[in-house]
Amino acid sequence: SRFLAEAGRLGEKLGCLLVQLPPSLRFDAQIATAFFNDLAARTAVPIVCEARHLTWFSPAADEVLEALGIAHVMADPPVTGTSVSTRKSRTAYVRLHGAPVMYHSNYSDDILDRLAAELRQAAMQGQTAWCIFDNTASGAAMPNALSLLSRLDESTP
Repeated sequence: SRFLAEAGRLGEKLGCLLVQLPPSLRFDAQIATAFFNDLAARTAVPIVCEARHLTWFSPAADEVLEALGIAHVMADPPVTGTSVSTRKSRTAYVRLHGAPVMYHSNYSDDILDRLAAELRQAAMQGQTAWCIFDNTASGAAMPNALSLLSRLDESTP
């Protein structure tokens, strides 16, 4: 309640809530349903889940999150070795930590071109798209974000 009250002060600037789960937290359908239902009842903004335990990347977890309208975060590098689709939710949320060296590596032009195309596609499907660069340790996040933004601006009619 305290966090939501403080975050709520952002008003219209609060676009969505990221729920980042610890790697040790296993999926439990009953607990996840109760938690996300309670959270959704307290906020009007979309909620996205960055799960880190492999049990969250199962059909059962997908079913619960989809039913509640909670989007999986598409993270790089991915926990499962593959990207998680958020096509069935109203929000597409991409969180890029840097690869091959987490928090340090710069993303190539090819990767940023593909990412721009994916974000455009999400927007065309009516999704609100978010992209967060967390490759800050060596200063790559800001140049990557600006490069992605320019690619997206170039494609705007």
